[in-house]
Amino acid sequence: MKMRTQAALGALLLAAFAPAAQADDTWDFLITNARIVDGSGSPWFRGAIAIDDGKIAWIGNETTDTMRAARIIDAKDRVVSPGFMDFMGQSTLVYVTNPASAQSRLTQGITVHLSGEGGSPAPQNETTQPDPVMIQGKPYRWRTYKEYFDILETLGVPVNVVHNVGAAQVRRVVMGVEDRKPTAREMETMKKLVDEAMRDGASGLSTALIYPPGNYQSTAELIELAKMVKPYGGFYSTHMRNESYKLLESIDESIAIGKGAGIPVQIYHLKAAGVKNWPLMQKAVDKIADARTAGLDVTTDIYPYVRNGIGLGSFVPPWSYAKGPEAFYKTLADPKVRADLRKVVETDTSWENWYDHVGQDWANIQITDDRLGKELVGLSIAEAAKLRGKDAWTFVFDTIAEGGVSVAPLSMNEEQKRIALKAPFVMINTDTSPASPDVDGLATHPRAYGTMPRVLAKYVREEKVIPLEEAIRRMTSASANRLGLFDRGRLGVGYAADVVIFDPETVQDRATFENPAQYSTGMDYVFVNGVLAVEDGKMTGARAGKVIRYERTR
Repeated sequence: MKMRTQAALGALLLAAFAPAAQADDTWDFLITNARIVDGSGSPWFRGAIAIDDGKIAWIGNETTDTMRAARIIDAKDRVVSPGFMDFMGQSTLVYVTNPASAQSRLTQGITVHLSGEGGSPAPQNETTQPDPVMIQGKPYRWRTYKEYFDILETLGVPVNVVHNVGAAQVRRVVMGVEDRKPTAREMETMKKLVDEAMRDGASGLSTALIYPPGNYQSTAELIELAKMVKPYGGFYSTHMRNESYKLLESIDESIAIGKGAGIPVQIYHLKAAGVKNWPLMQKAVDKIADARTAGLDVTTDIYPYVRNGIGLGSFVPPWSYAKGPEAFYKTLADPKVRADLRKVVETDTSWENWYDHVGQDWANIQITDDRLGKELVGLSIAEAAKLRGKDAWTFVFDTIAEGGVSVAPLSMNEEQKRIALKAPFVMINTDTSPASPDVDGLATHPRAYGTMPRVLAKYVREEKVIPLEEAIRRMTSASANRLGLFDRGRLGVGYAADVVIFDPETVQDRATFENPAQYSTGMDYVFVNGVLAVEDGKMTGARAGKVIRYERTR
């Protein structure tokens, strides 16, 4: 790789508008014979792209003068686009504790991963992180995002990672997991922790208001925490308080938090859960569209599956955990507690009642976690209970008492996915942590392996819900705009060289609920910051990702 003079760099930038390269030296890569989808939503065009020093150095029409590169990759009329952005990909720690997990993301073409929902890797204290975390045989501790980011940078990450700070995590650090209002002093301490995370480079504040202790946080509390994000140009993202019969009211709350804090809003994995609530999806999309028309900066995202992924413990009322999970688990030894809980689950729909959402049928809930044994993965709760010689309710309460298991309720329908995809403000996320078969086995949702290719295969190629260029815009520039990453998400001179090459006719997700640990196929080349992470469909082992720290000053 040659270092260019300032004059030569200027010449390269001018070359973007010229038919041929103007510099005498070579680029790192030149991609030829490409169908370029630049991420803007514009129609594709044929051309060539040069990559050098981790950036896109030139885009133009092909002539013999452009063939100056250390390596030329013939795209063979395949699509060349920006790398995809996973708008909520859960844990990034797994990239260093289980480096093989990167394959589940890179084979989807993902080059940017946003981490954080209600929880987040930081802040931490002696209670939330009592013991050091063993990473590659060595113990590590951290309390702040600065310390966590330093660890990731030292060990290396395979994709670019972005983090927000979880409101529930802040609450755990200051208040534990009890259901009560914060004192004035506790509130100030939580606000200082959010401010510290933003100074360290977090992108904003996130919530998960269906899970303890997030569901204990009031709108007023969240507005106060979100106000700490505004001076840094961050945004508020949320797994809303209700995604079923109170879907529209939950959108109102999300918007109110954004308005109260004066910051943009991102609604995670928009859905209308429960067959009775499916008609609400169009109303939800319309409500967001109306808010945008009124000048409110509200966007959302989805994952392309009709089964969501939650813990079985979410099938009991959230107030069950008011004194903490461990205290609740002990009460399940009492038959009367079980009988009372069953009655509430069967009759009370004033909370996010997932049992009601699946038609009160344990056959509509698949097990996606092998903690109970690999033989149960892919079975319904009803089937698993029968296999273990128990009635379904006994099986459920026994399992929750032992710490639970991950499940996939059949809570959505395909029509709501199509409705969402047709709305221009909807992006895509996996809503799962990276995974690998050797470490995680079958303990994951197929989203971990198949999300982005599923959009391209099912909703673009097969069903033609949206055009290819529009699908890629959702995964690239639209996400970059929300994240404030204005040097990524597009193919343009000077942009970071996160680039994928794939054939839109053959790209395919392979992960299923019965066998989720199957890598997607068709992402032939994936560049992360100008370095090949996937070459001819094979992992290179490169760890060229960056920890993106937002450089903002209060």
